Amino acid sequence: MAPTKVELVTAWLPGRPWFRGADTPRLERAGGFRLDDPAGEVGIEFAVFEDADGTAYHQPMSYRGAPLEGAEEALIGTSEHGVLGTRWIYDATRDPVAVRQIVALLGGRSVPQAQSLSDTPDPSVVASYGGPLPGGVAGWVSAVDGERWTDVALDGVTLRVLRVLEETPEVEGSAAVTAGVIAGWTGGGEPRRGAFLRVLPA
Repeated sequence: MAPTKVELVTAWLPGRPWFRGADTPRLERAGGFRLDDPAGEVGIEFAVFEDADGTAYHQPMSYRGAPLEGAEEALIGTSEHGVLGTRWIYDATRDPVAVRQIVALLGGRSVPQAQSLSDTPDPSVVASYGGPLPGGVAGWVSAVDGERWTDVALDGVTLRVLRVLEETPEVEGSAAVTAGVIAGWTGGGEPRRGAFLRVLPA
């Protein structure tokens, strides 16, 4: 893709409230996973980028073949794909298809996929939630950015998408496992693991 995802996020990140740097970031890909759109229209990726200072940024992205109406301020940029042509790349917290698949993941109806391999589940991603989840996500998504996360308000729950990742101890039966999404990335050349998302009462 041209420009690359790293180039697009490098330009996008300094304007976000969770950016910790004082200058242009120097990002490297550091892991993540994908979700499939059942309709096959929207690409959905939860990507991690490590800055030179060691900060791990979580950037959910959706890839579309046409602009998403009303989501101009969530547009990270456009990129040319060698096969698919122009792709419009959005912050996925504002994309109803991506949010719908997050809900499906939490409810056990969507299987996390390896970031760089086709048709390959990623069993290292642990997602679960014991409470009721909204039956559907339609239309515009209400999302509010903070200094460390983005809150996506749905019917009955709030999805807190963590933007700055930190290692999270995993204890069987703990809230860290049962109320959100745990996944891995590489930080400082070492494997890391922590929460990508938490589920909160609305």
